[in-house]
This record gives sequence, C-alpha cells and structure tokens, in this order.
Amino acid sequence: MNTAAHWPSVGVVVPTRNRPGLLARAVAGIVAQDYPGPVRTIVVFDQHDPDVALCRGGERPLDVLPNLRRPGLAGARNTGIVALDTDLVAFCDDDDVWVPTKLRRQVHAMQQRPQAEFCTSAIEVEFGDRLNTRLAGASLVGLDDLVRSRMSMLHSSTFLVRRSAFAEDEMGLVAEDAPGSQNEDWDLLLRAAKRGEIVHVDESLVRVLWGRTSMFAYEYATKMASLRWMMARHPEIAGSGTGAGRVYGQLACWSAASGNRRDAWRWTKAAVRSNWREPRAAIALAAVTGVVKVERVLGALHRRGHGI
Repeated sequence: MNTAAHWPSVGVVVPTRNRPGLLARAVAGIVAQDYPGPVRTIVVFDQHDPDVALCRGGERPLDVLPNLRRPGLAGARNTGIVALDTDLVAFCDDDDVWVPTKLRRQVHAMQQRPQAEFCTSAIEVEFGDRLNTRLAGASLVGLDDLVRSRMSMLHSSTFLVRRSAFAEDEMGLVAEDAPGSQNEDWDLLLRAAKRGEIVHVDESLVRVLWGRTSMFAYEYATKMASLRWMMARHPEIAGSGTGAGRVYGQLACWSAASGNRRDAWRWTKAAVRSNWREPRAAIALAAVTGVVKVERVLGALHRRGHGI
C-alpha cells in the first residue's frame, strides 16, 4: 500500500541567510516531493529576522524560526532539529534543490535496512551553465571510505537521518564549534559511520549550486581552521596515508591561495610524505612557484563538478 500511514514522517530543516530568491526555489522543491508520508519544513533564519509570510499550513506545513543557538549554519540546523518531532530529519541548504523523488527513494532505501540511521544520495552539481553528476559507485558507505575521502557527493542537502540519532547519548547534534560551520557535515558523516554503515542512493536526487553563492567560497583562513579542527577531532584521518595526504594537500593549496608561502611549502611536504601521489601537493607547488593561481584551478575543477 502507498498510504501515508505506511511512511515515516519527515521534518526538513532549511537554514537560510539573506537569500530569498534561492530559498523560494529550495522550498518549492520540498513542496513538490512525491513522498506519500507527512512532510514538515522548518526554515531557520540565521542572523536576521524570519519571514513569517512563508508560513503555511495544510499537508506540507512550513514554519519559520530564528536561529536560537550559536550563529552560523550548524546552530541553525540544530535549531530546526530540536524543534522537530518527526521520525526522520532531512537537511536542505537554501541554494540547493531536491528532485521530486528524493525523499521517497531515500526512505525506501532505509526501509530495506531497518537498522540504518543515516541515508545520503548522489548529487548533480550546477556551476554556471554546466551540470555534472557526482556518483559514489556504492550503496553503502563506511568509516574507512570517509576517512580516505570527504566524498563530496554525500552533500549535506542529501542527508536523511533518524531523529533519535541526534540525541546527546547517540550520534549527537551538528557540531557548532566547527570553525565557520565548515566541515561540520563531514564530521557528522564520520560520527554516523562510526555507529554503522551509511545507506546511499547512488542517484542524483539533489541539484547543488556551486560557486560564489557559497558563504565561504574564498575564506581561506576559515577553510584551514576547519580542516585542522577535523584532524584534531578525528585522529583516524591522520592515521590514513590517503586521508591525511588529502587534507594536508588542501591546507597547502589554501595557504598558497592566501599568500602564505611558508605554510604552503610545509603542508605540501606533509602531503607528499603521507601520499606521494596526492595531486593537491602538485597544485600547491605550482601555485607557490607562480605557475598557476589556486583560484584558476578551483574554477576549472568546479566546472567539472569537483573541488580541491
């Protein structure tokens, strides 16, 4: 049967900050879901007043809240999580759009594995006039996978989680002490994977907008601080040659982009020591020697749906 009674309730948390046009697009994607069960949306306004005109009742109710916790993306998400009483919680960033089958496909995948707490999907990256599909090539994602790679196709706007997992004595809420609320999604994935494998639907169920719409596209100091935070929080990363090499390579690139040649050299050498085949070390080296700018490489990668 396809009645609502046979489908768990889903609460959707949409954090937003001064992007009403993009927010309207994201909300429209949630409302258009073909999911048979109850869906409730909470839009959390971070560092500005909620737009109460968005509130709606009916079968797909929408409520608005101010961020009642630490300012930033993580606090906004947690404000929404705490306000929900649904069986499942989903995230959707205000600049991303769900395809109509997103929730139904993910809930069905979780129902096939009753013990699963966390589900993700692949994405389609929109950058300028280009669209690129990012697949994981797997239906289950484990801790080792996420230590070796951030797996950027497991974007936060694909997250679907059992609300009970956010309890303090379980997986816990989104980390609000993540510098600039960056890498808090990778941290949450790692914490989830330590409890059990993550179910993954390897279809592009979310269109993710990349580029200058990101609040932190070129804040290199914040990017570096969040990576160092991750290394301290998850020692497994440093214990993985591939994983450590990737993070050191990123630190090298962001150091080079910010003009810190000394740190760029230091992190480049650390990346090579961890994994001599780490491509980010070569990018950082080229940037330090003036052959290329990191921003130019980043733009080329983004056009292909990838990042540094």
